[in-house]
Amino acid sequence: MGAVVANDLKTKGIKAIEDALLGQLEASVSVRGQVKYVVMSQEQYQYLRECELEAALAESRTDLAGGRFVKESVAQHIKRLKQINKATQ
Repeated sequence: MGAVVANDLKTKGIKAIEDALLGQLEASVSVRGQVKYVVMSQEQYQYLRECELEAALAESRTDLAGGRFVKESVAQHIKRLKQINKATQ
């Protein structure tokens, strides 16, 4: 993974990030010697978001196949959510 130090961002701006991403999918940004952030291209970010959505869809399909779901009206759903919120407060 490429790396950028915060000082380079101050002096070189976005060019520091572009340089760090050359041939890399991600680059870490360190502040005072500690990695604080990770930057990536929009394309890589979009790919990761799609992976998250695919994982959520697979989990939902597994729950449906396993019978782990509730079938109710909107009013019933809102009432149930209010009860859950009261129980957690």
